[in-house]
Amino acid sequence: GPPPSPTRSRQRPAGRRRARSPPRRARTAVPERETWTRQMDFIMSCVGFAVGLGNVWRFPYLCYKNGGGVFLIPYLLIVFVGGIPVFFLEVALGQFMKQGGIAAWNIAPLFKGLGLASMVIVFFCNSYYIMILVWGLFYLVHSLTDTLPWATCGHAWNTEQCAELFHLELCRNGSANASAGPFNLSCADLASKRSPVIEFWENKVLRLSGDLSEPGEMNWQMILCLVTTWVVVYFCIWKGVKSTGKIVYFTALFPYVVLILLLVHGVTLPGALGGIVYYLKPDWSKLAEAQVWIDAGTQIFFSYAIGLGALTALGSYNRFHNNCYRDAYILAVINSSTSFFAGFVVFSVLGFMASEQGVDISKVAESGPGLAFIAYPKAVTLMPLSPLWATLFFFMLLVLGLDSQFVGVEGFITGILDLFPQPGAGSLRRELTAALCCIVCCLIDLSMVTQGGMYVFQLFDNYSASGITLLWQAFWECVVIAWVYGADRFMDDVARMIGYRPLPFMKWCWAVVTPLVCVGIFVFHVVNYKPLTYNKTYVYPWWGDAIGWVLALSSMLCIPCTVLYKLLRCKGSLREVRAARRGPSWRWGFAGGRRAGAAAGSGRGPQRGGAWQPLASLSPIPI
Repeated sequence: GPPPSPTRSRQRPAGRRRARSPPRRARTAVPERETWTRQMDFIMSCVGFAVGLGNVWRFPYLCYKNGGGVFLIPYLLIVFVGGIPVFFLEVALGQFMKQGGIAAWNIAPLFKGLGLASMVIVFFCNSYYIMILVWGLFYLVHSLTDTLPWATCGHAWNTEQCAELFHLELCRNGSANASAGPFNLSCADLASKRSPVIEFWENKVLRLSGDLSEPGEMNWQMILCLVTTWVVVYFCIWKGVKSTGKIVYFTALFPYVVLILLLVHGVTLPGALGGIVYYLKPDWSKLAEAQVWIDAGTQIFFSYAIGLGALTALGSYNRFHNNCYRDAYILAVINSSTSFFAGFVVFSVLGFMASEQGVDISKVAESGPGLAFIAYPKAVTLMPLSPLWATLFFFMLLVLGLDSQFVGVEGFITGILDLFPQPGAGSLRRELTAALCCIVCCLIDLSMVTQGGMYVFQLFDNYSASGITLLWQAFWECVVIAWVYGADRFMDDVARMIGYRPLPFMKWCWAVVTPLVCVGIFVFHVVNYKPLTYNKTYVYPWWGDAIGWVLALSSMLCIPCTVLYKLLRCKGSLREVRAARRGPSWRWGFAGGRRAGAAAGSGRGPQRGGAWQPLASLSPIPI
């Protein structure tokens, strides 16, 4: 019969219940999304994830190497045209789509390979990055002694070539017959000697073999540190953002306390001022060198944690109307300021060490693991109360890397769970997924606790999450949002969330400037590619470099392969495919049946309890 009239519906409560049943079905079709307890949880998580070891051990060295304070000019310029736009894009995408790194790219389903690529990269990062924490934990345990084991010779891991502190200023004139050090050794003899710090690192920690093809035995002490670290990471993330958001307050803020203590102590050391001058002394001629601009861009994409999908996952837990535009600028200031501040800490100590040894600071300035596990431990041995400062430094190193590690794992798990949503599955599913992820990564890490483990670590570090892969990822993210989905359209989506449109500058960066920056740095990396080496002495075999390129291409090829697969699978003409690819795999619609535009105009967002939500069943796209 004909449908009941409005009057009859009001007279019959049952009819009114039937009329409301479709909205209820629409609401229950979308699983409840967990959100941060406080918005500050998100800020702290981003600080913990993005502000990591690269800010402390890479930026200061690049600043010194590339013209001191002059390096800040290309650095800050690329921050504004590259770092902040992509950082904001990833966070806003997650906040708008309420999905992790993979499912968020349903916004342009033809390019869902972007999400897969980011998951591959962050999985590799999670696998090898934790080794720095493992080494840091090993050093921390060995710092809890009266005498630091890397300060003296005579241990089981030392060789006959080991020589303790000597004063190289006596050899400045190059006389082979001059004597130096307490043992009255000639300068010619000293040329073949090795520092106990280096021998502790290579013979005790790494137990380094001679070649990538010689994995050797596993180090049971490293295995114990590895398992301990993964257990800590697991219990930081197993309950989701509710627990992560609490832990990160300590892991994000404590390193700043230690950095301040190290700076206060460092500036009181003799020679510290000279180190700081070396750090900041401007060399304006460096601005004309392409390498300076390339180093600035590469450092920004590393330190801002761009292209890993974790920022998208963190943003997906924001409330819909959170001002992520403001947050992007706040986090950029925190990140870059930390890098600049850490330079004073590092170079005050390096200046002291150079002064004590009577050498130029260029002889002791290093970056990466060389700074953390050779240069700084060596400097600590020259200080009073050296075990105390060593303990503080390595504990800071451990905490600084820990939040980057567990937030990266959180981002990966979020992407996997969003790919296979199961409403009402409870927390057990998340806990099991987190456990499986940690176990798989730990098994991969076993290859890095062997005698050839450092060679494997460098393969992952230089290829799987290298500048090439991150630049490739950032380029396609900007192109897809600006030219496929539409920059103006995405700006409207952002306005729907924060209540106003960002400056047009952001749109032009996505569309033109940032992709050009990425292409320029990418081409420079490819043209200047050199086979991988370790310690500037060991050259990797051809098959080692081939393995590295497989790691890099495993993420880079996700994007074109997914596009090709979807095009071949899609039915219809090319014009129909082009029309379909311009929209997300669902459209936003109000769960109560109103138009999405009306809902947006009312200031309501896709939240639970009578707000507009993604209705996946209404407008699926065939690709």
